[in-house]
Order: sequence, then C-alpha cells, then structure tokens
Amino acid sequence: MYGTHPEEIRHVLEAAGDSAMVLTYAEDRAFAALSLSRFPSVGSTRLDWDGAEVIERRDGFDAGELRRTVRAHATADELAVVFWDNFVVPSVALDAALVAEHAEAVLEWVARCWIFLADSGLLIEFQDGEGLTVARVPGPRVTPPLRTTRGRGQGRGPTPASAGQGTVTGSSLGAGRTTTGVHGRV
Repeated sequence: MYGTHPEEIRHVLEAAGDSAMVLTYAEDRAFAALSLSRFPSVGSTRLDWDGAEVIERRDGFDAGELRRTVRAHATADELAVVFWDNFVVPSVALDAALVAEHAEAVLEWVARCWIFLADSGLLIEFQDGEGLTVARVPGPRVTPPLRTTRGRGQGRGPTPASAGQGTVTGSSLGAGRTTTGVHGRV
C-alpha cells in the first residue's frame, strides 16, 4: 500500500522540517502523471531514455553528485518531488535546494530514486552504482480513443477517432504500482 512506511524517510523529514510535505496517494499520482509516467520503462527499475531529451549523465552515484546535479539544474525556489523506488514509502515535495542540502538523507537507504524538478520540467534518475541521468520531461502522449462504426452494412469494428479528440496517457510507469520498481514504481 502506498505510503505505509514513512519511517523509511524520517531523516529527510527531520532534516527538511516543515518545508517537506509527504504526498498523499492522489498527490503522488498527479505529480507522477506530470513526470515519471511520461517515460517508458525498461524492466522494473529504470526509465527508458531512448527518444528522451537527455540533458546530462553523470557517472557518480553518491550524495555529493546528487547535490551538484540538483544545484546545476534547479531554479531558485524550485519545487522538487522525490519518488522512491518503493511504493510503500510516500513521495515527498520540498524545495530543490533542500534536496541538495540534505542529499545524504535523501539517499540514505535507497538504491534508486527519481527527482522531478517541477519548474524546470526536468527529471533526475538516481541509480546506485550507475550514476545520474537528467532529462527533460516529454509532453503528454495523445492516444485517440477507439470508436466503433456501426450501422447498416458497415460493421467495420473499431476505428481511430479524429485528431484532437484523444486522451492523454502516460506509460505504465507508476500505474498500479505496489511494491518496488520504477515504480514498483514501474
């Protein structure tokens, strides 16, 4: 169940104090729809960067590298949302400057996390042992709904609806996650 183990991020919450907000499930899903869910996934623990506008890749995978990355890409007073690699740990929203300042606490127990820089429209993926990737979040994908044409003698089955009447969808990333992955989370 989402967010049933906030004690796992107690060090982040203690370090950031009242400036950190633990997200509800609905808030988590809303922010994921603006970020993580717009990327396809590879396996269950990473994003597929093919076709994405990758801004930077860094080989380092420690708190110092995360701090440098966030400071290099976040704007002043930017909102950051930290998604953990385990769905039972709630996502957190806080100033990006606090993510950088408390990078050790952010990475204390986690092997993977994703940080959405809301104002910049960037997503940072942290993979322990592999480094950091920074990419621009793509726009939403539009998938036209299917429409069935039925009438005298037609019976043609589903046909794509006209352009501009589609529905916005993301990838499977973040949809129905239960335990671990890019959302276990993926």
